[in-house]
Amino acid sequence: MTRKIGIVGMGNVGAACAHYIVADGFVDDLVLIDQNEKKVKADALDFEDAMANLPSHTNIFVNDYNQLDDADIIISAVGHIKLIGGDHPNRFGELNPTGESVTDVANKIKQTNFHGIMVVISNPNDVMTSMYQQILGFPKERVIGTGTLLDSARMKRAVGKAFSVDPRSVSGYNLGEHGNSQFTAWSTVKVIDQPIEKLAKESGLNLEKINEDVRMGGFTVFDGKGYTNYGVSTAAVRLSLAILNDARIELPVSNYREEYGVYLSYPAIVGRDGILKQLQLDLPQEELDKLQYSADYIKKNLNK
Repeated sequence: MTRKIGIVGMGNVGAACAHYIVADGFVDDLVLIDQNEKKVKADALDFEDAMANLPSHTNIFVNDYNQLDDADIIISAVGHIKLIGGDHPNRFGELNPTGESVTDVANKIKQTNFHGIMVVISNPNDVMTSMYQQILGFPKERVIGTGTLLDSARMKRAVGKAFSVDPRSVSGYNLGEHGNSQFTAWSTVKVIDQPIEKLAKESGLNLEKINEDVRMGGFTVFDGKGYTNYGVSTAAVRLSLAILNDARIELPVSNYREEYGVYLSYPAIVGRDGILKQLQLDLPQEELDKLQYSADYIKKNLNK
């Protein structure tokens, strides 16, 4: 069976996704779509030049929406990241122009026979994921945002550094909006299977300082190079592989939660049909309040 992914938006993030997919030979066919025809054709040629030195081959198609008919997944990486900066950086800074781009792309996808899963990187992530679902009319479980899969990875990096362990030895979640109102659910975090709140008390570690590092991590990267791409593209490809492989893995991604009436990040089981099962965490009231605040914040901006 042919494995096929489409990437719409070949800026820094889309290109990083494409490179990861091609270099590791994750699919047979890759469709690259971007308004900048010259740039996307150059990317395609660059990848083809790389293939003689790679262990696998990928067929690449450029700017052909019809090639999405039989794609398993479309990754939306359209965006206007330059607009999130300033003195008070916020992913909602790119709400209007990215919303227009998403509307245009979704309407073009609607004209194809695509019936796979949408993976959305575009920001503000929870709102753009919701927009794709509404315009495409897909079941909610078939449209997923990368959400706090990235923020949770940033948390694991920061906590791992604090305890001098590999981030993969840290478990737990960041929840809510992929943006300023997200938070680390410390009640879920463990380091080598020990609750972090207990370890922090013993070692005098300031969890609030780590939470702020995580919350602002993307803006720190943005401030240094004008965009972020490696962390989020790795999250998007990991999510895409969970779908392709029917992995049935638990991931904190943006999915529609009925009790909050909005897309937000909360752990769910992901497989070939998208969101297979939604989990229910046993959170303390303080974290439930933070999650409700984040949901209200997303909803308010979605209404705009």
